[in-house]
Amino acid sequence: MPPIINAEKCNACGVCADICPTDVFHVKKKKTTPAIRYPEECWHCNACVLDCKQEALSLRIPLPLMMLYVEAKK
Repeated sequence: MPPIINAEKCNACGVCADICPTDVFHVKKKKTTPAIRYPEECWHCNACVLDCKQEALSLRIPLPLMMLYVEAKK
């Protein structure tokens, strides 16, 4: 399940695309909201959520992974 981008909060800084280890995000043009290019590649590592200063990202954790998921505090 891919991350969810809240377009109202996103300032199109591109940090999520830079920090993602699996290249899930794609920035078409500078200062535009990133697109989810490879949603099936998301590791649910929470790096994009933690590094987004606008808090514009959230993750949908699949049920089998919820037993292993530990929410990190900012």
